[in-house]
Amino acid sequence: MADNKQRIKDLEDEIRKTKYNKATQGHIGILKAKIALLKDKEQQRQSSKGGAKEGFSVRKSGDGTVLLLGFPSTGKSTLLNTLTGADSEVGAYAFTTLSVVPGMLYHRQAKIQILDVPGIIEGAARGKGRGREILSVVHNADLVLIVVDALQPQQYNSILKEVRDANIRINERKPDVYITKKGFGGIDVHTTVPLPLPKKVYARILQEFKLMNADVLIRSPINADQMIDCIENNKKYVPALTVVTKCDLVTSEQLQKVKDQIPFDLGISAHTGLNIDSLRESIFDKLEFMRLYMKEPRKPADMDEPFIIQVGSTIGDVCNKLHKDFVKKFRFARVWGKSAKFPGQRLMLHHQLMDGDILEIHIR
Repeated sequence: MADNKQRIKDLEDEIRKTKYNKATQGHIGILKAKIALLKDKEQQRQSSKGGAKEGFSVRKSGDGTVLLLGFPSTGKSTLLNTLTGADSEVGAYAFTTLSVVPGMLYHRQAKIQILDVPGIIEGAARGKGRGREILSVVHNADLVLIVVDALQPQQYNSILKEVRDANIRINERKPDVYITKKGFGGIDVHTTVPLPLPKKVYARILQEFKLMNADVLIRSPINADQMIDCIENNKKYVPALTVVTKCDLVTSEQLQKVKDQIPFDLGISAHTGLNIDSLRESIFDKLEFMRLYMKEPRKPADMDEPFIIQVGSTIGDVCNKLHKDFVKKFRFARVWGKSAKFPGQRLMLHHQLMDGDILEIHIR
């Protein structure tokens, strides 16, 4: 409804006009909860009105998937080709890419799928320019590479807004919050960490969402926006890198001005190769990969084809990734490398592995 949009605008205006301090922070939190509810209703209305739209079909492959996200004509296709050698059409005009174009980056013995999607525009999260379909691909990505034109740094904040409006949280960790509904007794908020807001504010936000009886355990410091995210429980948390492209077209002084305006990880040029090697390293590191070398009993380890898994993984995680029955049939494992106290140490499922370890799994 049009009045829903107007109410959202009125509430957003009220937040802008309200000076944030200890006395007003609770009130602002409640206003944000009201806005979130109205946006949910508006999104449901738009979905039912427009019907289900066919999205982009992408088959995941490799050890991880990276999505190139940016406005049209920012050099995403050229970057894909430079990173992977994929044959993505490149043109000096907007909207060259009209479908998802995949490529494979081979780096430090890992296979990393890179996806070039059509450029988004302002209003993408509301469906403009097939924006919802494009942003839906982010939900299947392990990493987002935000691509910003050095000549148009204002694109950065626009991309962040569209991504956030599409229920995607960039470079945020899911808050450690547990909400358990109950039949009566009101709302009880328990916490193991200092909170930036009074407990009653979190309770009021829950009540806005018609949750009148619940036990809430908060184990990480969260603000009102994060509390709303926890209640809605429909957010995708994904790491991201930001690169500024076409750095060969600007002076060092112009690039410094861009640095002053937006935080970015690397300034690159796909045409000249500037910082492309550094970008490959950054992608690998941001995906938090580590390499394991598998070994069969009484045979040498395969040092040519590593098993790629995320940092912090255990022997149990490796077993789950190898085969669904490996955990049930597991007897013990032997480990050579940094995580073992001595070569060939006999270890169990909970043991945390480290990059470069050699792993020998024994099953029944």
